[in-house]
Amino acid sequence: MTRLSAEGVTVAINGRQILHGIDFDIEGGGLVGLIGPNGAGKSTLIRAVAHLQRPMGGRVAIDGHDIAAMPRKDLARRIAYLPQGHVVHWPLDVRHLVALGRLPHLSPMSKISPQDEDAILRALERADVVRFADRTVTTLSGGERARVMLARALAVETPILLVDEPVASLDPFHQLQVMELLRGIAEEGRLVIAVLHDLPLAARFCSRLLLMENGRLVIDGAPRDVLAQTHLRDAYAIEGVYGAEQGEHYVLPWRRVPGGDARPV
Repeated sequence: MTRLSAEGVTVAINGRQILHGIDFDIEGGGLVGLIGPNGAGKSTLIRAVAHLQRPMGGRVAIDGHDIAAMPRKDLARRIAYLPQGHVVHWPLDVRHLVALGRLPHLSPMSKISPQDEDAILRALERADVVRFADRTVTTLSGGERARVMLARALAVETPILLVDEPVASLDPFHQLQVMELLRGIAEEGRLVIAVLHDLPLAARFCSRLLLMENGRLVIDGAPRDVLAQTHLRDAYAIEGVYGAEQGEHYVLPWRRVPGGDARPV
């Protein structure tokens, strides 16, 4: 399975240091949640992993190979990235927008192949947007558009999938659907890292959590360990309520710590 590692990743933006020596080593086969309060550096880290933000120190490697030395097209076939926001500037129909995910697999002037068409259909089906295929994406609701953009990322069919707040604009039904989808993709052996603010979803669906605070990785481990009361107090200034349902453990953010405040970068 694919291995993704970060070694001492340090990032500064406009002279301000955002990430401080981040280290991790992750293999495919599990859904990894990247959590932490607003401003902790989660999106900056995932952009550095996608090679969209160059670190000032350290490196990111896939199977031991530094991504900074990889040809851009090769990297695009290894990592798919879904940013937060889901901004669409062109009035494309959904099918053509999702088809853009196949660009890393195409040669200049080449046409979409039957294999590409199959990948596009699989992505439309997995993201539950087949019924929107002929609609212009700018006519969709925010939640519908979010699932279309996820479909575009899925269409690339890379061994690594990075998603930044994939459930932020979705209703509860589609939040569960997307988290089930991401966990299913990971269980196929692919490596999926998701930036999440929803702690109950992170606790239920992720096999591993990385908790960030003030640009540092403070704990990396199983959800039950990472979401322990002491870590919720320190990172989020909240207390949680814990329980289990059908063999799955959960945590609910329950109250703010009196006088506390989540500490951003």
